[in-house]
Amino acid sequence: MRRPGKRGFAFRLGGRIEPYTIVIGRVRMNRTARLLATCSFALSFLAPITATAEQGHAPHWEYAGKEGPEHWGEIAPEFQTCKTGKNQSPIDITSGKPEKLSPIQFDYKAAPIGIVNNGHTIQVNVPKGSSITVGGKKYELLQFHFHSPSEHKMSGKSGDMEVHLVHKSAEGELAVVGVFMNAGKENAVIKAVWDNLPTEVGKEKSVAQVTLNPADFLPAKKTYSNYPGSLTTPPCSEGVNWMVMKSSIEVSKAQVEKFTSIFPMTARPVQPLHERTIKAAAE
Repeated sequence: MRRPGKRGFAFRLGGRIEPYTIVIGRVRMNRTARLLATCSFALSFLAPITATAEQGHAPHWEYAGKEGPEHWGEIAPEFQTCKTGKNQSPIDITSGKPEKLSPIQFDYKAAPIGIVNNGHTIQVNVPKGSSITVGGKKYELLQFHFHSPSEHKMSGKSGDMEVHLVHKSAEGELAVVGVFMNAGKENAVIKAVWDNLPTEVGKEKSVAQVTLNPADFLPAKKTYSNYPGSLTTPPCSEGVNWMVMKSSIEVSKAQVEKFTSIFPMTARPVQPLHERTIKAAAE
C-alpha cells in the first residue's frame, strides 16, 4: 500500500505565521490549530440549538389575563406598538367631521373559500379577484374574520359581532372595512361558514363546494366613517385605513352564540383617539 504523503501549510493568526502539518489520512496540529479546531467544533454543535431557538413559536397572546390587551405591548418587542402607538384601533366612533368621502367601489366576486380557526377567531381566506377602490386606490381583498362583541363602538354602543374585511394595495397598504352584526334573522352567509368550520386549529379547510360572495356582508346603505388606525391584534401595526359602516347587518342569536361558544371574547378595548380626526360621510 502506498504511504500517505505529507504536505506543509501555514496560516496567519494575530499577525504571526503559525505552521502546522497535515498528513493525508490523519492530522497532526500544533496547539493553536488544535484550539481553533475545538472552537469550530463547539460552534458547529451550538448552531442547530441557536437555529431552533430562533425558529420557535410566535409570542402567545390572549384577550384576557396576563397575556390580555393591557399586556400585549410587554409580551414581545415586536408588540411594543400595542402600548406606545398613538393611532391604535378600535375606537369609539362618537362623532365625525362631515365630509364628502369618496364612495367605496366594491368589486366582490363569488368564489370558493378556505376557512381557518387561527386560535383567536374564524378567518375566511378568499382567492384573488375581489377588491375595493377608494380615493382612486385599489385594494385586493385577502380575508375576512369575526369579533364578538364588536371591536368598534358607535356612540358608546357595541354590536353583537363585527366582521373585518381586510384588503391590501399593490404598495402594501392595508384597508379594512368593518361591519357591525346584530342579532336578528339568520344570515345565510354566516350559516355557510359556520356549517364548515374546521376541527383543527391552524389548518385551513378548503370548501370547494361552497361559493361565497363577500358582498353579502355589506349593508344596503354604504355610508361609512373613516379614520387612520391599526391592526386590532398584535403586533398592532399602524397605517391601516379604516372604513366602518354606519349601518349594520343581521345574524341570528344562535349564530352569535355558536361563535361565542368557541371564542367567548374576541374584542380589544377601544383605544384613545389622540390627535386623530374621524371623517364621517355626509348623510
